[in-house]
Amino acid sequence: MDLNPKVDAHLGQVKRWREETALLRGLLLDSELTEEFKWGKPCYTFQDHNVIIIQGFKEYCALLFCKGALLPNADGRLIAPGENTQAARQLRFMGVQEIVEIKVRLRQLVAAAIAVERAGLQVQYKSNAELILPEELQGRLAADSTLRAAFAGLTPGRQRGYQLFISAAKQSKTRAARVEKCRPRILAGKGLNDD
Repeated sequence: MDLNPKVDAHLGQVKRWREETALLRGLLLDSELTEEFKWGKPCYTFQDHNVIIIQGFKEYCALLFCKGALLPNADGRLIAPGENTQAARQLRFMGVQEIVEIKVRLRQLVAAAIAVERAGLQVQYKSNAELILPEELQGRLAADSTLRAAFAGLTPGRQRGYQLFISAAKQSKTRAARVEKCRPRILAGKGLNDD
């Protein structure tokens, strides 16, 4: 596999989890995946579909399997990175030794993730009927037809992202402020975290 120069540059700047990231990268380079650099992270794709992302956090580094919910998880090590995550699963590491100890399992998971993409399998997401918008957003959408049309044009995941972000505020005035803060992004057709 060809090394991506952007990933090389990224690894040169990584301070925490450098050895772990290099070891995980080597494992992924030894597969059918294509190395890319997305969202400021090494990302590995198969036929232009994101499969695995190497992530570094304060407490751990991880492999994020984009469709991890479809992978075998008998040992329970694949975990959802957030309470609202439906598809992705993380495999977390606290050091090089942990990676070395499960290298065979890692290769199996990578192969399974590639097989999921090759087969065209899709995660069955929860219905958008469950999307309950906070009053402040509902009121703003009712009063602003341009915003309402833009919000309706967003993907279900982007709508849910806004719903979760705005609903997370405890006070009504904070929720209303978040609606106003998000308005330009919604009108631009962008999700909460899109560039």
